[in-house]
Amino acid sequence: METTDLLTIGEVAQRSGYPPSALRYYEREGLLHTTRTSGGQRRYERSVLRRLAFIRAARTIGVGLDEVREGLDKLPDGRTPTKADWTRLSRSWRGRLDEQIQALVALRDGLDSCIGCGCLSLQRCRLYNPEDRVGELGPGARLLPPMLRRSPAEGV
Repeated sequence: METTDLLTIGEVAQRSGYPPSALRYYEREGLLHTTRTSGGQRRYERSVLRRLAFIRAARTIGVGLDEVREGLDKLPDGRTPTKADWTRLSRSWRGRLDEQIQALVALRDGLDSCIGCGCLSLQRCRLYNPEDRVGELGPGARLLPPMLRRSPAEGV
């Protein structure tokens, strides 16, 4: 491969929308591979842009980095992944995405009346949650769909 086919970290950052610090982090985590110039500068194959788009899509729907890594590790070394490769890898996400869509529709449809917080501050809350029975189920907005109750630390 000629060096003109390789991208600098700045070029990858500009093209992908990821900051250089994220690119270095993903390299340390084994999600991206680079070569180095004689001066030690990183160089990326153009196919890294597809990997980064895959990572962004996966992270957006809550796929953890370990699962992303497992998927990317199944890609062939030395060739740009094909549409079939991406289709195969993303197939398992369909159920997760459908669950998120259903949860968001439920949230949208209930936003003007109740968001399931258990606060008892609205007149209708006494109908949905008399005597704060939902509070016995645990902390948080227990009436929200489970997908929407996850904390940001859990990868939403």
